[in-house]
Amino acid sequence: MERLEESYAVQRLCSVFGVHRSSYRAWRNRNTVPSQEERALLQRIVDTHAASKGSAGARSIAKMVTHAGVPLSRYRAGKRMKRLGLASTQPPRHAYQKAVQPHLAIPNRLDRQFDVKTPNKAWTGDITYILTGSRWAYLAVVIDLFSRKPVGWALSPSPDIDLVNKALMMAYESRHEPKNVLFHSDQGCQYTSLGFRQCLWRYQMTQSLSRRGNCWDNAPTERFFRSLKTEWVPETGYLDMAAAKQSITEYIISYYSCLRPHTHNDGLPPNAAETTYWNAQKAVAKNT
Repeated sequence: MERLEESYAVQRLCSVFGVHRSSYRAWRNRNTVPSQEERALLQRIVDTHAASKGSAGARSIAKMVTHAGVPLSRYRAGKRMKRLGLASTQPPRHAYQKAVQPHLAIPNRLDRQFDVKTPNKAWTGDITYILTGSRWAYLAVVIDLFSRKPVGWALSPSPDIDLVNKALMMAYESRHEPKNVLFHSDQGCQYTSLGFRQCLWRYQMTQSLSRRGNCWDNAPTERFFRSLKTEWVPETGYLDMAAAKQSITEYIISYYSCLRPHTHNDGLPPNAAETTYWNAQKAVAKNT
């Protein structure tokens, strides 16, 4: 009797919602155990999210998984992240104030031309602060605008000229001493100091400075710092300087440059974007 009543209720509901009873039975009897392929995909999503320390959203995870050889759309990634209870820790955008006052001695030669066609043509630099134990440490980076790859960095308890010089020296040596590079930064006292300008002269680089107080003139570097702090650096900071150096180096080398997709590179990590460029250059040279 109960079975008949249940069957009648199902029939009425299917009639009301316009659903065939066969479709309802197929849905009721479906296999809810995920397939081996689905389990492998879910595990890959979990591992990718863990590699980003919880910072990657559906778009980034889809690009990283696809880049690893498993096609995955943003919609499918988001659906599975929701099922797994995964979410990005990225905060909303921050509104910056603009300034228009130019630097009198050194002009803004870059002039927000961030779309650079070849490596080692335009670099940007800046300094940010990281909490280490009970005091602040200062991180200086140098970024190649072609692929947005950090090519030099240094961490120090003091935001002095040596800090920015060390970051620039690392970039210069790691990129095999390129010539005629345009180096752009803000008007911080470290970058306008005589010691740093002498370092640029020694490396045969041309200096460019942002307008005073205008962070948008150095937006790619500001965006890198935002990604570092929201994706990687713990909210409470690091225990000490050594832990900060190890973690930040891991972020730059292992995650940001090798795995993290970048919209500027059409979803490729910086290393992959540069490899694609150099392979294309070799093919052109071979054909000519």
